[in-house]
Amino acid sequence: MTPSINNVTSSLNTELDALIIGSGVGGLVTGTQLASKGAKVLVLERYLTPGGSGSSFRREGYTFDVGASMVFGLGKKGYTNLLTRALNDIGEECSTISDPVQLEYHLPDQFRLEVNYQYKDFIACLSNLFPHESKGISQFYNTCWQIFRALDAIPLLSLEDPNYLAKVFLRNPLACLTLARWLPVNVGDVARQYITDERLLKFIDMECYCWSVMPADLTPIINAGMVFSDRHAGGINYPSGGVGTIAEKLATGLQRYGGAIRYKSRVSEIIIKDEKAIGVRLSNNEEIYARVVISNATRWNTFGTLLNKSYIPKTEKTWSKRYKPSPSFVSLHLGVRAEAIPLNTHCHHLLLESWNEMEAEQGTIFVSIPTLLDPSLAPTGRHIIHAFTPSMITGWENLYSSAYFQAKKTSADRLIHRLESIFPGLNKGITNLEIGTPRSHRRFLGRQQGTYGPIPAMRLPGLLPMPLNTTEVERLYCVGDSCFPGQGLNAVAFSGFACADRVGADLNLN
Repeated sequence: MTPSINNVTSSLNTELDALIIGSGVGGLVTGTQLASKGAKVLVLERYLTPGGSGSSFRREGYTFDVGASMVFGLGKKGYTNLLTRALNDIGEECSTISDPVQLEYHLPDQFRLEVNYQYKDFIACLSNLFPHESKGISQFYNTCWQIFRALDAIPLLSLEDPNYLAKVFLRNPLACLTLARWLPVNVGDVARQYITDERLLKFIDMECYCWSVMPADLTPIINAGMVFSDRHAGGINYPSGGVGTIAEKLATGLQRYGGAIRYKSRVSEIIIKDEKAIGVRLSNNEEIYARVVISNATRWNTFGTLLNKSYIPKTEKTWSKRYKPSPSFVSLHLGVRAEAIPLNTHCHHLLLESWNEMEAEQGTIFVSIPTLLDPSLAPTGRHIIHAFTPSMITGWENLYSSAYFQAKKTSADRLIHRLESIFPGLNKGITNLEIGTPRSHRRFLGRQQGTYGPIPAMRLPGLLPMPLNTTEVERLYCVGDSCFPGQGLNAVAFSGFACADRVGADLNLN
């Protein structure tokens, strides 16, 4: 059961140290880290359950993941297993099922490739497809490993904490210098140093797009170093019971350390006094005060909705010019008969029929079948297929009533037809169907345009322009995918650790 509290004073009868807007994984990691340091923490969540896009929902015996089912950060070793570390720090543990194949690509011109957990097998398969590029392939992915090993050699906390930076540099100067070297670099720059085959470069684009929704030229190499290597190191590990289990366990740990979550608590305004954030006002006009306010909302929501325009710093206006909202998604949560899934099918797939459509509206399709790893998510004799494809809210914004439902049906029918190239006869095997649109994501997740995070509006120098956790509004911090290092559960967990470290230093808790 997810812990909840409707009366703050019943659990927190002293002044709050930290007030967190939103219970996404970034906000929960921040909250649990602060609570474990002794801070009085309250998380305000507009919805009924924690986790945001990292949550799950239940329908007719099925447990569906809201967002992606491909999870990094639940490995057992090193410093990059941030979800495992966050849970362990509060006495929680997540049982997982390892996935031997991260992803199966179904790409144009009969390009098929499995990304095996065993790195040597993956490199061998890719080199067999491009034998003339075998040396360049090894050099490119070895660069990613160099970055990953540097990340995995140091505890990942706040880059805004001078004491932390001094300690990690003295502890491992080579790792720090390696990361500093690659911080302003994008994947495309590195790939073209070693690879010339245009088809292979398109594959590298897709390797980036499948988790960043950006081509290689816009994807920071630091992030790629983490993803392209961790899938062969810590691996892809699915949490038993669904992705939402992670947030539920973080919420349980938060309460164990004296913190609390209030659900159905929609923040309408961040209260500013003497140019400092001092609390929030809820939609019912209740006011809650704390020493610091931490927003797990997007920066567009934080500075465009929750703050009066007179308090928006110039740095945030600059940020909004450099970054734009990534697409939202049209998503299908399908319950299907078991026989609709061919034998020896892998859990995760990516489908694209034309390279020109990779970034197009509803072009690339991402597919997960989590019941291949955890059958308990569905009734006996059934499987779950979660398919989603990028979609901008502009095409859905002005549709009402019957036109909106017809557009949903048309998109769903088109997606199912395309999926039958992987799962022949799928349409006849569907027993349950849930259709989500960018409007659904905006409504239930409270995110600007239903976006899943920022992407560059122009070519930028790697991660250098990405903001950290502090803001120019005193006592107001941000956490989540609008902060360094960006999108993904493991990335927002990093943001949560960093934010808690910075806030802990400012509140003399570290």
